[in-house]
Amino acid sequence: MAEPKYQIRAVHTDTTVTVYQAYAPEIGLPAAREGRFPAAWQRDRMTWIKPSFLWMMYRCGWGAKEEQETILAVEISRAGFEWALEHACLSHYEHELHADRATWKRQLKRAPARVQWDPERDLHLQPLAHRSLQLGLAGEAARLYADEWTVSITDVTSLARTIHAHVRDGDLDAARQLLPGERPYPVSDGFLAHLRQ
Repeated sequence: MAEPKYQIRAVHTDTTVTVYQAYAPEIGLPAAREGRFPAAWQRDRMTWIKPSFLWMMYRCGWGAKEEQETILAVEISRAGFEWALEHACLSHYEHELHADRATWKRQLKRAPARVQWDPERDLHLQPLAHRSLQLGLAGEAARLYADEWTVSITDVTSLARTIHAHVRDGDLDAARQLLPGERPYPVSDGFLAHLRQ
């Protein structure tokens, strides 16, 4: 059965959801060691979080891209994640969702979070037909993410390298068995209505 085009898939528990980010070691290593983002982490910049492990691998090139060598699994509260989604605006104008372009621009400027739906990726990092959520956090949302929503931070760089090695060796079954167990994230039917393209 085909995946729904717009659906959040993530590792989640009753109280948390796991998202991924990649940083230079000087940010990523202390974050994982301390379980919180260090003072050097810029709370006034937009930060993008991704519930999809493979989309993160696509973005950071399995940790090979400069300043993205440390891959983090950040477990955050579901309450925080859902607050961000509720207060988010799509990162681009959609005439079926927004009254007009000017209204969308005003919403985007005020929103503490923004959403993009980008093609999900397979183990070869090729695009799939269904979409993966990218959630950008700015201002209040970025500060809440770093200082209140974060439950734990784990360095998953070695896991990424192991999976990538299996992919390079052509052992996709072994690679697939190591992938985080992402499943549909439960939200009510109308919850994402303001964020569908």
